[in-house]
Amino acid sequence: MPRIDVAVPGIPQPLAHYTPAVRAGHLVFAAGQLASDFATGVAPETRIDPAFPFYGSAVKKQTRYVLDNLARTFRAAGTSLDHVVKAQVFHTDLANFNGFDEVWKEFFPSPPPRTTIGTTGLLVPGTLVEIDLVATMPDAPGRIVRSEAPRPLANYSEAIVAGDLVFAAGQLASDFTTGVPPEARRDPAFPFYGSDIKRQTRYVLENLTKTMRAAGASLDRVVKAQVFHTDLANFFAFDEVWKEFFPTPPPRTTVGTTGLLVKDTLVEIDLIAALPSARIERIEVSDIPQPLAHYTPATRVGGLVFAAGQIASDYRTGVPLAARRDPTFPFYGSDIKRQTRYVLDNLARTFKAAGTSMDQVVKAQVFHTDLGNFAEFDEVWREVFPSPPPRTTIGTTGLLVPGCLVEIDLIAAMP
Repeated sequence: MPRIDVAVPGIPQPLAHYTPAVRAGHLVFAAGQLASDFATGVAPETRIDPAFPFYGSAVKKQTRYVLDNLARTFRAAGTSLDHVVKAQVFHTDLANFNGFDEVWKEFFPSPPPRTTIGTTGLLVPGTLVEIDLVATMPDAPGRIVRSEAPRPLANYSEAIVAGDLVFAAGQLASDFTTGVPPEARRDPAFPFYGSDIKRQTRYVLENLTKTMRAAGASLDRVVKAQVFHTDLANFFAFDEVWKEFFPTPPPRTTVGTTGLLVKDTLVEIDLIAALPSARIERIEVSDIPQPLAHYTPATRVGGLVFAAGQIASDYRTGVPLAARRDPTFPFYGSDIKRQTRYVLDNLARTFKAAGTSMDQVVKAQVFHTDLGNFAEFDEVWREVFPSPPPRTTIGTTGLLVPGCLVEIDLIAAMP
């Protein structure tokens, strides 16, 4: 199932080094898109007219612009927005969500699973939202999954089965009636007993268990996880609960977020699983640093390899010397270039162990602690990816090892 690049002539051409979309088997992976024409910044048609500042909505205009371009992208790939099986949406201000969701409903009468996260920033100043989509081809339509888990207020499906994969919506600890429900909170009468993050994590994973069961899968069939924390200080307690649910852990990406859609929720968990009909192989990679936390470097299922998000740490000294400038020569070299190269070298080893390579990467997500590092990061990216994959670039509040500047999350196809 080798990667097939998709040319999309009718959308703005990015300044940065990535491809609008690629096809791998029955799936189409699109780059994250935002409301820029890559000529003037925020596209003029998505701006509020300064002569009439109280007419129109910037987030509605931007959302419509982005979804129009994504519709063109999928049309060029031979599919459509009707066949989207997974969405991730990154907002610079979650207060914009309601206006965004009104436009979303216009484009998605039958909505896909969605994860919605707050971000510290996007690559073009003034852009408010970045949308990241995966679709299936029309000859392999998805099947919507419904379980007894809480029904969301917003416009999305709980999960979709596409081929042998289950794409679940990101879930957080809400019953969508009372906010964070009592069973996911410490009892205020006994504030020193229990843990909010442990209760919320357990609540979310119990509901995701219901989702997977309704889809015909289970948590032990999860092939990729992304976890978004409002406070990374909660990670250790979160990971204790994670180990209860995942004795054999999936690849995982963990990043900080500015916020989630329900007040006081602390964590959102986003999972992809495989049906029992698919063979899952856990990939061990002996020549990369072994993490402290509970996850696997990669899984191979069908024609895809899902890698864990990687950062520039050896998990012994923090950020290792190989990924730092020499403090004796502080004006020579670049921390972000060294860290990017360190991470991509380890990801190359990961994909080699799985039987594929970096030139088969079909999707990239990159989380930066400082988007000011992007230009130098992209210089290294070009060295590694002469033919670049679709990419989504997001600002994050933090990563799990202090001093780390970037986390890179990749999916590759088998050659």
